[in-house]
Amino acid sequence: MIVLGIESSCDESAAAVVAFDRGDTVPRILSNVVHSQTQEHRPYGGVVPEIAARAHIEHLDGLVARAMREARLEYAQIDGIAATAGPGLIGGVLVGLMTGKGIALTHGKPLLAVNHLEGHALSVRLMRRVAFPYLLLLISGGHCQVLIVQGVGRYRLLGGTRDDAVGEAFDKTAKMLELGFPGGPAVEAAARTGRAARFALPRPLTGRKGCDFSFSGLKTAVRHAYEALPNPQPQDLADLAASFQAAVGDVLVDRCAHAMTELRGQAVGPLPFVAAGGVASNTLIRTRLEAACHSHGFEFIAPPPFLCTDNAAMIAWAGVERLAAGLVDDLDASPRARWPLEELKHRA
Repeated sequence: MIVLGIESSCDESAAAVVAFDRGDTVPRILSNVVHSQTQEHRPYGGVVPEIAARAHIEHLDGLVARAMREARLEYAQIDGIAATAGPGLIGGVLVGLMTGKGIALTHGKPLLAVNHLEGHALSVRLMRRVAFPYLLLLISGGHCQVLIVQGVGRYRLLGGTRDDAVGEAFDKTAKMLELGFPGGPAVEAAARTGRAARFALPRPLTGRKGCDFSFSGLKTAVRHAYEALPNPQPQDLADLAASFQAAVGDVLVDRCAHAMTELRGQAVGPLPFVAAGGVASNTLIRTRLEAACHSHGFEFIAPPPFLCTDNAAMIAWAGVERLAAGLVDDLDASPRARWPLEELKHRA
């Protein structure tokens, strides 16, 4: 089974081809090309939806052609076309989905309208045959959720963010401290030389019941700490970045520990614990989560960083999984700015 994937939900234009045979241990990524829009958005310190949509229009056709060339395949050899249909910036989602529909219609191929979050949720299975069910922490620029992945299209939400996503908190912190764009890598880089104990920042919701998250108050505390510095020097910024990153790590560990404890109480765990999404590429956060899993008897698994950030290989793989399950979409599938995982179709 071979699927072409297209991703355009935010500021990465991407195309990939993934193949999987029943005899394979893991899928084969035949091509995986990404055009980063970092330069276009850097002057604004964040993603501008209109600029992102125009960039997708300019680059996506060429990226699809390149992905097919690198895979050394013709469309006749492709079994399905997977394109992100949401959630995300609606302009970009529309560009990618319409591109996928056009290819599917022209070449008579099935369309897989993929949920971007399901792409992240299943991305770990691109590198390792992690069996269902598993516990998932999905952390990205727009999402922060703990779920049980029960199967393709089958997700049970344990907790989510009440306000900001963790990736958004990283981006806003980087912008406040003028560390650069994209924010996540900029904060992580600055934090390497910082003293995490210098600033006493809050850890929202830690110690409370449940698995929900909150990062708005932490983000506000960073702003107050920054504004209280009379003449911020590079070391001040490094210390504040390190303090912020440590606080995020504490929050994630505390909330995920609640999820692990809850599952043990329901006689479900221990399950594999998977961290996915762009923020899961942060080295400190991966280390903290791995230690927490070890102490609770869970196995920590995370995709490599290139599969944590937005990419089309995960969309193609989600397409493979859904095509194998017979979950094909009509050509009138609609783009969606919001699309909870719980609303996905799945096999009976």
